[in-house]
Amino acid sequence: MSSSPVDYSSKCVMFPARPGYGIVGRKCLIKANHFTLQLVTTIHNYKGLYHYHVWISPQVTSMKLNRDIVKELGTLNYLGNVRVAYDGRNTIYSVGELPFSSNEFILKFPTTKTTTTTSECEFKVSIRFVSRIDLCNPQSFLHTIQPLNVALRSAPSEMYSVVGRSFYHDTMSRAGELGDGVMYWKGFYQSLRPTQLGLSLNIDVSAKAFYEPIEVTDFIFKNFNVRYNSTPLDDHVRVQLRKNLRGVKVTCRHLDDTMLFKVFGVSTEPLNNLMFDLDGNTISVVTYFQDKYEIQLEYVTWPALQVGSATKPIYLPIEVCRIVERQRCCKKLNQRQVTNLLRETCQRPYEREETIRQIFRQNNYNDQNLVRDFGINVANDMTLINARVLPPPLLLYHDTGNEATANPQLGQWNMINKKMINGGHVKSWTCVNFSHENPNIHNRFCDELVNMCISRGMAFQTAPVIPSRAWPANEIEEALKYVHDQCNMILGNKQLQLLIIILPDFSGSYGTIKRVCETELGIVSQCCRPKHAAKLNNKQYLENLSLKINTKVGGRNTVLSDALNKRIPFVSDVPTIIFGAAFTHPKPEDYSSPSIAAVVASMDWPEVTKYRALVSAQQHTEEIIQDLYKVTTDDKGSIVHGGMIRDHLIAFSRSTGAKPHRIIFYRDGVSDGQFNRVLLYEMDAIRKACSSLEEEYLPRVTFVAIQKRCHTRLFPADYNDRNSMDKSGNILPGTVVDTHICHPTQFDFYLKSHAGIQGTSRPAHYHVLFDENNFTADALQVLTNNLCYTYARCTKSVSIVPPAYYAHLAAIRARCYIGVAVDEEETDVGPRTYQPLQVINGNLKDVMFYV
Repeated sequence: MSSSPVDYSSKCVMFPARPGYGIVGRKCLIKANHFTLQLVTTIHNYKGLYHYHVWISPQVTSMKLNRDIVKELGTLNYLGNVRVAYDGRNTIYSVGELPFSSNEFILKFPTTKTTTTTSECEFKVSIRFVSRIDLCNPQSFLHTIQPLNVALRSAPSEMYSVVGRSFYHDTMSRAGELGDGVMYWKGFYQSLRPTQLGLSLNIDVSAKAFYEPIEVTDFIFKNFNVRYNSTPLDDHVRVQLRKNLRGVKVTCRHLDDTMLFKVFGVSTEPLNNLMFDLDGNTISVVTYFQDKYEIQLEYVTWPALQVGSATKPIYLPIEVCRIVERQRCCKKLNQRQVTNLLRETCQRPYEREETIRQIFRQNNYNDQNLVRDFGINVANDMTLINARVLPPPLLLYHDTGNEATANPQLGQWNMINKKMINGGHVKSWTCVNFSHENPNIHNRFCDELVNMCISRGMAFQTAPVIPSRAWPANEIEEALKYVHDQCNMILGNKQLQLLIIILPDFSGSYGTIKRVCETELGIVSQCCRPKHAAKLNNKQYLENLSLKINTKVGGRNTVLSDALNKRIPFVSDVPTIIFGAAFTHPKPEDYSSPSIAAVVASMDWPEVTKYRALVSAQQHTEEIIQDLYKVTTDDKGSIVHGGMIRDHLIAFSRSTGAKPHRIIFYRDGVSDGQFNRVLLYEMDAIRKACSSLEEEYLPRVTFVAIQKRCHTRLFPADYNDRNSMDKSGNILPGTVVDTHICHPTQFDFYLKSHAGIQGTSRPAHYHVLFDENNFTADALQVLTNNLCYTYARCTKSVSIVPPAYYAHLAAIRARCYIGVAVDEEETDVGPRTYQPLQVINGNLKDVMFYV
């Protein structure tokens, strides 16, 4: 039970070494979008790699301008005859020494004109020698990644728009409209990674949304279908226009095209009412444009765009403004835009593979002068990998069904002739229908749904507590509270177990419904879209709803045979709790809304299917979970221990009658650069939470980071071999890779656990950051793959381990609990503020209400 304490206060930790390679599963050969590198440091005149630090003053936020400034230094021969690789920020690498160890240069350089700078600016560039990097020294292997990465990115950075580690241009590949004045550009992702084969260049297809370079009047038409006709814009249109254009740069047709303005708002008054002070005299914007530019403005009943600053706004008439090209759209896309983007960028595996090969050929890395200077040679083909396909687990259902087991095939199975292994009990329920187009479907729909739940093994009262009825969609909160009160009067001290809700015909009400039900009333709810509810013969939809309802009311749909028979290594032998943790962050332009962390934990050892969820709000975009463990003081000054880990440990003991002897912690959303920080802080919190329950209580912990958005893609080695792929052309579910493209020494693996539906499936990357349980490679890989078959909402394996998936769902749900504290419209002096995250009602804390 106990282990030697570890010093988590150190700033750097050694991650666990790979315990060996897995052997379970059928061997297969696949390809990865990795191109291996060779370093040819013996070439003629190779003079070594040198690292320099660069400062540019005044500070420049544009990496493109920074690159142009450093490039100008080379053009003026200030750097000698040495070509340099520059990262666009503070670092320069060169092959051979620069003609100085430290120097300063004054450079006059043309810049884009804005409201605050002139067309030419004087920059002071300071360059200082830092170190020499020995590429031949194995100990400096990881230190070579950054300079080589910068060298490989140098040429694309000059040709394309850079977004993170990806490159875009409207001429690189076919661009297209997404709707509402937004378009997509196709591009590519590129990054250098350490692998067991040495350094590897990871190249993948990517796509991003950009604003269409159109007149603002056309932008308004595309968003709101409104043309100017002398009538003012509706207030809701003006408010939404402010949201859509905040932060967008525009040019004006009466000014130089190089003069850019960033929009921060839209005036509340129409243009013909706007006045400003000019040399001590008050003048209207309309008169000013007529006198100064001889422009007779027409859109005078529409508002103006506000640029400059909130304290000293500059008003620009909408009709003279045009959106600047090549601006990335950082705002959250709406559902129509997302659908269009997915449809336009979806590629089958063989198509995506060929696109990646085309990108590789177009970039022609080995012929780039800087790449040759650095002694880099990139392999011309993708990496072939020896992989394995793990067998699917055996799943158990109730033995009263005709079939008590399921053997998944290609990542999926069905419930024909099967009943849930533990059917839930619903004794009290009712339904509310907010659909205006389908006001009479609730009774027939509920009859069908109840019958489906019963046929799948649930004990379900056929009659509702109060008659189901239709309600106006504008009375959602009133309806929910009324139904709750009426049911309480009939049930007495008992709580309504389930509220079935047919949603309104329009979108936007789901969050309100969940907030009211789950924070105020404490009711488990099941929402249904009216278009699906109207299709009474859609048995698959009804079956999926029954799976969700059974889970929400405390039942189990299926369970791993090995779990029920206590045959899961590192789980079944001693009480084990499995955690999942994930984040959801607010929209990029929303600086006032908090990030939300969610932590779920299994409560039903040894079955490990039921996961309790807790959520917490914290600072915007903070990547460390702050509330895993916390200490406060009460009114009397006594210390109070708390936090999500401690709360879950107590709940586990209450549910199973035993304290966890082992903790497995799946942490989603951790980038490579955050490994140290996340592990140090969160492992410390786990330890403190344990010891706060009992001195010397130190269950052994395994901490696994999950990267579900990695850019590694795995392809069949032979598309003519149908046995090596699923129906979509993707590699088979259960394919695991822990060789070749994985870390040279650390314990990581790629797992593609789900069946492909459309496009190219993405494997998840699992990286073990801490392991006191001494997992073998096979044990952790098989456990992770098998758990992917226990996801409650469908009869398919899923792409990431369910505890992490559930945590993601809980975090998304919790965002519904944050309400706007002021008017929906943002104020002129800043963004709107938000209420604190509302607490989940105590009636729901121990059930999976979030699935």
